[in-house]
Order: sequence, then C-alpha cells, then structure tokens
Amino acid sequence: MFSKLEFLIAWRYLRSKRKEGFISITAIFSFIGIMIGVATLIIVMSVMNGFRFELVSRIIGINSHLTVYSQEVDILNHRNLTDTISKLNQVEYVNPLIEKHVMLSSKNNNKGGFVKGIKLKDLKHKKLITDNIVAGEIESINNKNAVIIGVNIAKSMNLNIGDKFKIISADTSETILGTIPRIKTYEVGGIFDSGMFEYDSTTVFMNFEMAQIHFRLKGSATAIEIFAQDINQLEEIKDNIYPVLIGNPNLYFNDWQQANASFIDALKVERTAMFLILTLIILVAAFNVISSMIMLVNDKKKNIALLRTLGMTKSAILRIFLICGSSIGFFGTALGLIIGTSFASNINEIKLWLESITDVSLFNPAIYFLSNLPAKIFMSDIILITSMSLSISFLATIYPAFKASKSNPADVLRYE
Repeated sequence: MFSKLEFLIAWRYLRSKRKEGFISITAIFSFIGIMIGVATLIIVMSVMNGFRFELVSRIIGINSHLTVYSQEVDILNHRNLTDTISKLNQVEYVNPLIEKHVMLSSKNNNKGGFVKGIKLKDLKHKKLITDNIVAGEIESINNKNAVIIGVNIAKSMNLNIGDKFKIISADTSETILGTIPRIKTYEVGGIFDSGMFEYDSTTVFMNFEMAQIHFRLKGSATAIEIFAQDINQLEEIKDNIYPVLIGNPNLYFNDWQQANASFIDALKVERTAMFLILTLIILVAAFNVISSMIMLVNDKKKNIALLRTLGMTKSAILRIFLICGSSIGFFGTALGLIIGTSFASNINEIKLWLESITDVSLFNPAIYFLSNLPAKIFMSDIILITSMSLSISFLATIYPAFKASKSNPADVLRYE
C-alpha cells in the first residue's frame, strides 16, 4: 500500500533544514508531548493497579472474605453456626473471632488498638501474618498471657519480645472503688509486619479463650469469619448462608468489599479521573501534530505541485503526509511505552534514589496505608493506552494530509 518512495519523501519532509526548521521543531515538541503523555498514563495506571492489588491482597490476608456479625453484643451459638456454614458449598474455611477496640498502654506511650481474639489453628490460615513474623513465634499465642502485635505498635511503644504492656478495654468491672475499666498486662510474644500501615499500627492478636475472659464473652464470639474457595463466588455463598441465618434474626453479614467500600470506590474514581485527565496530554500533543502538519503542507505546496506534475497521484500525496504525521505518533508512543514500563517496573528504586537526593519522604505510609509504592503493569492497560495514542495521532494527520492531496498544482505554479 505504501511505497518506498512515499516513505523516503515523508522522511525528507520531517528532517530539519534551514528554511523549515521551525516546522521540525514543532514536530519534535509534538513527539515529546505524545511520549510524555503515554509514559505518564502507563506509570499512573500501573501505580493505581498496584494500589488496588496490594490493598485488596492485604485486606483479604488479614480479614475474611465474608464475616457474620450480631446486632447484639456477641454470638452465643457460634460453634453450631461455624459447623453449619463450614459444610456449605464453596466455603473453604470458617472460624470464630472476637474483635474489640482497646487502649494499649506501656511505659513509653499510649495508643488505640484493635484486638482480634483467635485460635492458633485459625491464625495460621492468615498467611499474610504467619509469613511475616519478624520477631518471636506465631505459636506464642497459645500462651494466654502473650499476644502478637504489629510492627508499628512495637516501634511507637518501644516494645520488644518479652516486654509487657497493658490492654485497657471499654468493658468495666465493679470494685469497692467504683466502676473501672478492665485492665490486664500482656507479654509480647510475636511481632508481624503485614506491609499495611493501618493494620501494623493497630492490630493485636490475642488467644481466643483469653479474649473471652478479658472481654467477658464466656462461650461466645463477636464474629464468624468465612473464607471462600473462590473469591468470585461470594454471591453464591451468600445465597447459601441466608437460610442458615433465618433462625437467627440478630445476625447479618458483610463481605470484604462492603467493609472496605470507601477504599475500593475511592481507587476506582481516582483511576478513572487520572486516566481522563492525563489523556488530555496526548490530545494537546495531537493538536500540535495537526498544527505542525498544516504548516508543513503550506511550506511544501511547491513540492507537492511538482510531484503532481511528475505524475504522482492524490492518494500518494495523501499517504506521504499520513506517514509524516503517523510517524510522530508511532515513535512518540513507542518511546513513551518503553519509558513508562521501565519507570513503573523500577518505581521503588527511583523513589528511594529521589528521597536520598531531596531528603524528603515522597511516600508516607501513614497517609497511603502501604509501606512501599506499588506498581502493577497490566497488558490490557498497555494495549488500551497504546491503541488510544496511535488512534489519536492518526486522526490528527487526516485533515492536513487530505488538504495536501487536494492541492491544485496549476494554482500553485501559475506565477512561478
């Protein structure tokens, strides 16, 4: 379809010469604009994908896929419910849990915390915890006076393995001095680092039986965790659980998406908004392509007229300028693709290098919930961004190329 002569002429038109140097500079800026737009889109989309992937994997790594709660204080018949639910289709594992907000107190600091009372065999199913014990042992939770805490709790309260601290609950006890909160001293038996700042700063895992005693929940639990064989089959599991809960009107359940809806929705909105905003960079570059190509056509009117008189067809002229404009879009997109994927693949190393130069924290885990800057490149995003950039670039060349093909050689050469 495209001949070697057409490519040769298009390449000569794009090369900078003294007379049309400004046109070539405009084309270069168009090329840079497309390159930056594509690279930025790939980097931002990769980071947004990484945020979602890491956030979801860590949420599910600590919490269950589906959780049954009671509108009352506790679930008295949790053993029967656990046995019944565990036999349902698509259910992989079920365990009782005690969840309570508490105050953590040591010699150095006081802070809020969130206690999860759980049995050792159930805790071992949470691979994000068991695979990331940085000090102590997971088995220490069998000791009723030992707990496992997040790494940020340990840092902020200056706690190490074997150190003691107090857990103060909102539950009260009646004494001769009046009503006082329940306070008990525990020993640090293990420290975990899940990589999610919020969990590492608040979560304390406690022996299930000890949690029942501490929070006065003898023989009961506050929640039942349900793990699915396939996370995409939650709706089927919900349908199977409804009949089980009919006889327990005080019970209801939340899945992981409902419990973290604010995070998930915010990421979706941000991802869409950033994609639309950054696409404007490519659109601006496309308008630069249009303007540079129109200037090139006006500058090459005599050349076009001579080519037409030598027998070149209108379609050949059209293809020459389509090649000129599309080349800017193609090479800009290709280089942007290389830069974007390379940057996204090494984003943490680049972040550390920039922080070492500027001495400024560029990614505060207290704000972004994750300890590292995540990036995950999806092929679907690469295809979408590349095809969009190439399409916009191609569309931007149609009008100038069509204008060049319609040039009348008689009108141009009449006064030459």
